[in-house]
Amino acid sequence: MAFSTGEPQLATISAEHQATPEAPGGAPPSGFRGAWRQDLAARELYAEGAGIARCIPAAVAVPADADDVAALVVAARREGWFLMPRGSGSGMAAGAVGSGVSVDLSRMQRIGDVDTENRRIRVEPGALRGTVDTVARTYGLRFPVDPSSGAFCTIGGMVATNAAGARSLRFGATRAWVHGVECVFANGTRAWVRRDEPAPVGIPPVRAMLDAIEAARKHVPPADLTHAGVRKESSGYAISHALNVLARDPSATGEALLALLVGSEGTLAVFTAIELRLTPVARETATVLSSFSSLEAATEAALQARQAGASACEMLDRTFLNVAARGNAHGLPRNAEAVLLAEVEGSSASAARDAAILLGRAFTRAGAFEVTTATHPAAERALWSVRHAASPILSQLAPRLRSMQFIEDGCVPPDALPSYVRGVREALQKASCEGVIFGHAGDAHVHVNPLVDVTRSGWQDRVRGVLDDVCSLTAKLGGTLAGEHGDGRLRASLLPHVWTESARTAFRVVKQAADPHGVLNTGAKVPVENADPLAQLRHDPATAPLSASARTALDTIERERAWHRFRLALLNDPA
Repeated sequence: MAFSTGEPQLATISAEHQATPEAPGGAPPSGFRGAWRQDLAARELYAEGAGIARCIPAAVAVPADADDVAALVVAARREGWFLMPRGSGSGMAAGAVGSGVSVDLSRMQRIGDVDTENRRIRVEPGALRGTVDTVARTYGLRFPVDPSSGAFCTIGGMVATNAAGARSLRFGATRAWVHGVECVFANGTRAWVRRDEPAPVGIPPVRAMLDAIEAARKHVPPADLTHAGVRKESSGYAISHALNVLARDPSATGEALLALLVGSEGTLAVFTAIELRLTPVARETATVLSSFSSLEAATEAALQARQAGASACEMLDRTFLNVAARGNAHGLPRNAEAVLLAEVEGSSASAARDAAILLGRAFTRAGAFEVTTATHPAAERALWSVRHAASPILSQLAPRLRSMQFIEDGCVPPDALPSYVRGVREALQKASCEGVIFGHAGDAHVHVNPLVDVTRSGWQDRVRGVLDDVCSLTAKLGGTLAGEHGDGRLRASLLPHVWTESARTAFRVVKQAADPHGVLNTGAKVPVENADPLAQLRHDPATAPLSASARTALDTIERERAWHRFRLALLNDPA
């Protein structure tokens, strides 16, 4: 169903904005005081992220502050570039990898004082999640959104993708914990958007976005703007969430706009500061590790964990356990179809222990044949180490195998989780491809690492076959392709699998309203014409190699999981 907001509708973003039409001039933009690099050595260091894509950007800009960001936006609009905001580059969906100007916000990393009365903290987008949490904990508070990349991902990146993680079972995704964002909009204007204040409607892009939301309310069926039963969503724009806010309180324009901006992946505005909500630290925790002989039993147990108020419930599929066993990982259950790793919190050590015992009994009733409970921090860490066992092992497999995360973020309604995991296994088997499956069972959210032999003839066709099969499976089960990693450029062209035409039109109209000149991260979330999610794969032997120094530096970052290392500092010290 199509609709109009008074602006021309777009089938896709116009071709003139598909890529930077020509490289920016040699001089930095007027008024820009940060680092500006166009030499190949610098640009190569920003050609890859944690995902599968490779694309050398037209230039690299490292803003010193919000004024620098505004100067970049003004210059990009004037000169016809587009900007790709990025933090650590640890995103999987290629939201920060493309042909535009890479805007490295990682140097904007100041952390303000903790407001203990209101339980808030103001930070710049480059602040690391782990550092922010450490600061908050000195005041008995924490930032509870805890992705596995928490040690090196930035707050700006988390807000941009509506990141989640293991503890979203209890605390939800990032959106719920953002009180406000300072934005540079596509016309270069800078302003705060906060939950408890009206939106700054005097700014044309802000007014246009609110009008686009209203147009969606009038013309798009509500069911088209959400995936019923899906508990985590970072795909598309959160129009449904914004409309729910306005339905509750029509004057809450700031909260509605904030809902839309969180998860927008730098396509509607660039974030230059963020106010986060905090919550008290857990007094005590306990961990339960349980083994199951069937996916159905594990899924039922995960529902029990959610109902019991567990803070986390992770699933390790048989494929994960098999790969981890190759590396002689310790503490691995044997002969399990799936393992659940759950965490509970308590007001005291005895309360946490009692909660863990009750949860373990619930797991046993659901079909667990082995249950291990840990209440001491060291014992808990040992159990959780199982969750992280596969990552280093994957990098040590035979050189011909490449871990390629192109179906890594599917989320389905909880009762569909067994069908989803089995369907993914079948798709991998059909393509004669190994794979590792794990994820957040309490949310029915699954990560998949296909292991692809890029030396075999026809491997590209097999990869495309797996991608198509899994996208179709996700759609059939009523799921989303992006539970917490965002659409980026990887999934933008895949949205027809899981979003209706009217929803995609609504997304395009929102993007057009916010960014009519295609300045902000063009190609992410809303596809450009002829977009190919598997173009320019960094693992493809046929892809032109990077220089030896860039290759060494990027391989070191990946091997050491040091995504937060400042790329330009590696020019003289690649190791």
